[in-house]
Amino acid sequence: MDISVSKQNIASAKEKMSKAISHLEEDLKTYRAGKPNPAIFQQVMVDYYGSPTPIPNVASVTSPDARTMIIMPWEKKMIPLIEKAILAANIGYTPQNNGENIRINIPPLTEERRKDLVKQARTAGENAKVSVRNARREVVDAHKKFQKDGLPEDVCKDAEAQIQKETDAFNKKIDEIIAAKEKEIMTV
Repeated sequence: MDISVSKQNIASAKEKMSKAISHLEEDLKTYRAGKPNPAIFQQVMVDYYGSPTPIPNVASVTSPDARTMIIMPWEKKMIPLIEKAILAANIGYTPQNNGENIRINIPPLTEERRKDLVKQARTAGENAKVSVRNARREVVDAHKKFQKDGLPEDVCKDAEAQIQKETDAFNKKIDEIIAAKEKEIMTV
């Protein structure tokens, strides 16, 4: 058993931890924080020729001002399907169709809704931390197995210390991301 396997395991764990942060950032983009954000429609699926497709893949989503979003489908027959998908997604928007496009007026967030969004953001952050801890646990377990197979104990202890340092750094980054999102959501 050589040390390169240890380094590969740590690199693999760091990649998983980075993916957890990327996923968290993508997820937080969909949270409405008082201003129009077309990314919120990335999670809303519309039936496009029999397959569920995100709205941005079948229409142009723009935000001409601070209180409005406009969805311009590439095919007019998609307008009722998009409206239905937005209402079914229960994201707090009421679409208005003028025959050419769909206009969505963005109501200001209530204090209660802001608090709900903060709770959701914290939950997403905790889920990301769980993913980071799982990646750390996989490395630690693998190193214990390697130690039984002949890897020196000091190499295993060094690897555990290194992966713990990485875990702490990724958890700190997650805390910073969540704190920034909470501030954005609570800013009126």
